[in-house]
Amino acid sequence: MEKKGNNKASGLIVSQQRFWKKLWRQKALVLMAAAPVALLIIFQYVPIYGILIAFKDYKPKRGILGSEWNDPIFKEFIRFFKNVNCQQIIINTFKVGTLTLLFTYPAPIIFALMLNELKAKRFKRVAQTASYIPHFISVVVVCTMLNKFSSLGGLFNDIREFLGMARVDMNSGTKYFMWEYIGSALWQGVGWGSIIYLSALSNVDTSLYDVANLDGANRLQKIRHIAWPAIMPTTTTLLIMNAGNVLSVDFQKILLMQNDTNKNELHVLATFIHYQGISKAEFSYSTAINLFQSVVSFIFVWCTNMVVRRMAPENSLW
Repeated sequence: MEKKGNNKASGLIVSQQRFWKKLWRQKALVLMAAAPVALLIIFQYVPIYGILIAFKDYKPKRGILGSEWNDPIFKEFIRFFKNVNCQQIIINTFKVGTLTLLFTYPAPIIFALMLNELKAKRFKRVAQTASYIPHFISVVVVCTMLNKFSSLGGLFNDIREFLGMARVDMNSGTKYFMWEYIGSALWQGVGWGSIIYLSALSNVDTSLYDVANLDGANRLQKIRHIAWPAIMPTTTTLLIMNAGNVLSVDFQKILLMQNDTNKNELHVLATFIHYQGISKAEFSYSTAINLFQSVVSFIFVWCTNMVVRRMAPENSLW
């Protein structure tokens, strides 16, 4: 028994020595990574203790640790689920998040595959640049454009009139909200989201296309058997990560698109948290709702990863 214990201890010491030697050999890389890791810890992990506010009767004067615990401890969660608007808020959030994912997730993939098939390099560069520009436009500017274009005298109604349709105030109510929200998300995100897929496609061996040409393969067959397998790992990874954003809808855009005619119907978790936390200073209540949102988002990521793991184990995150 003593020999086994000594062997384990010596093995542990040897592995530690190897670890430190490897770090010393790669000290330049370690120094380069030190700053990003420090920022990650300071701004992402240290603030996690703030979730205690969800379980406390938080008073800014007393601080987080000085505030008393709720009785019962899940008091704020129970309060949210008993809210008469709770069900509608969750439904609205799922609706906006799910529809956004269904449209904005495949669009960059399709756009990247289309760009990859272009032979005219100059046109390809122009198309790429033009598709990237909307990503850098402020959400405030985009919402201002949407509000102007959707008014009775706006661009969208000019198009409707040209097509023989009556003019309507698209900013009134929620009938046209999803069209505007998803359309603007596609306009801003398709080009930028395609960058990662184009980089994956650039690593494809060009000889595969030459062989496919000799075999008489058409463009769809090349996409199916060459391009698509090349970006499959990237698409599954981004799907898993995007699954966690179903409840994290674009809070700023929805808030700026709200008005007196649709405010009550456009409430999602993010806007409700903003209203309770900023406008009403209900810090414990808003933190509890935000924590609930984060837990559900993690469950979505975990479930999506499990599905991917069953279908293609090599493409799962863990």
